[in-house]
Amino acid sequence: MASPAKKIAILGGGITGLSAAYRLSQEGHIVRVFEKEASLGGSIKTEIAQGWLIEKGPNSLQETPELKALIEELGLNSERIEASTTAKKRFLVKRSKLEAVPMGPGSFFKTSLFSASAKFRIFKELLFKKKNRTGDVSLATFVRDHFGSEILDQAVQPLISGIYAGDPELLSVTHAFPKLLEFEKETGSLIRGMIRSGKKKEGKKTVAKLISFKSGLYTLPHTLAAKLPSGSIEVEASVVRISRDTSWSLTYTQAGLEKTENFDFIISALPASALSALNFTALDKKPLAVLSTIKHPAVSSLFLGFNRSAIKHPLDGFGALIPSNEKKNALGILFSSSLFEGRAPKDCAALTVMVGGSLNSDLALKPTEVILDKVMPELRELLQVSEYPLFIRHTAWPKAIAQYNLGYEAIRDAISSTEADYPGFFVGGQLRDGISVPDCIQSGFKLAQKVQSQLK
Repeated sequence: MASPAKKIAILGGGITGLSAAYRLSQEGHIVRVFEKEASLGGSIKTEIAQGWLIEKGPNSLQETPELKALIEELGLNSERIEASTTAKKRFLVKRSKLEAVPMGPGSFFKTSLFSASAKFRIFKELLFKKKNRTGDVSLATFVRDHFGSEILDQAVQPLISGIYAGDPELLSVTHAFPKLLEFEKETGSLIRGMIRSGKKKEGKKTVAKLISFKSGLYTLPHTLAAKLPSGSIEVEASVVRISRDTSWSLTYTQAGLEKTENFDFIISALPASALSALNFTALDKKPLAVLSTIKHPAVSSLFLGFNRSAIKHPLDGFGALIPSNEKKNALGILFSSSLFEGRAPKDCAALTVMVGGSLNSDLALKPTEVILDKVMPELRELLQVSEYPLFIRHTAWPKAIAQYNLGYEAIRDAISSTEADYPGFFVGGQLRDGISVPDCIQSGFKLAQKVQSQLK
């Protein structure tokens, strides 16, 4: 027997909130999405201009089975595109030169990225015995235990800084990389654990495909929003407070007017800063104020378009990550026009340069010309770029990615305690369930399931 329809408020119109709204709407519930900004999608923002396709936030998606099923469910298979085969190649910078990341044992033996002793440490790690840690450690300490400092500095640090904008000396293994702890506990060796994890039950290896859409990643939140009934979404709507009596009451402002609605449940997919400031009663009670302590380093994305002839490097890969010991300003460089088709006009090439992060947040907030002055010499050195870009789009994210640093259990505990104190209020999204887009989609579905479970 179907559950009776309920009215549910969803705070935040990013991918988590839209995923929750979509799933709940499918179950026959009345959903109302409240988004402070004028547009939906959160960090997923795509612009198409003058033949260039600019991703201002995430640039690609790892296609999990759940994401693949959602794409099919939304009728987006015809829009889905896979990354070019050349994107399998990845680069790391060493001594101001791009070096291909080894993709197998043969190339690993030959690579100049790592010394003989570092290579030996990797093979030695295969012999590690099972270990059950009693306390949390930083990712840096964890990696040093298994592989030593060279692998940390040359491979792990740039990966974490370039993708997560984080500092491995601060990130918690327990909260940011729980899978690594599982591998250590179950097999001892992270390498053996990853090999096992990458296989299906029948023994076949599975590799998640890297995907996007013909018109960019914004296709996904746009389609989710379009599937909701008319009147489900309020943009430029700032939530003032929520309170609970016999039902939930939500007060928000829009176009200078204050409005109040009643709901059976409230779901929060808000970023940490907004949720920390949320009033739970008219008495200015903020039970999640501790969330304001979550670090969100600033990151800037610089999309640069060039004549293809102005770049000597073949751009035959996904891009390059840059270790901090290289003393560069860029965290990494994506070869955007090599990654997916349709990202640049004919005879042109697009690069996306990332700057900032935990180790250099101040630079991310500088004006465009200042950042360009810093990174152009590096592009000339690393990719042999001979001309100034003919197209520029600069997107700054003052609070980019929630950092699951050591001590993050205080954040998790505060969220769980608030949910217990305020029945019918649920929290999900980047600050709780993982930072990737597929993680956030799954978080939205999990929030919908929590509501459904309350009705059984």
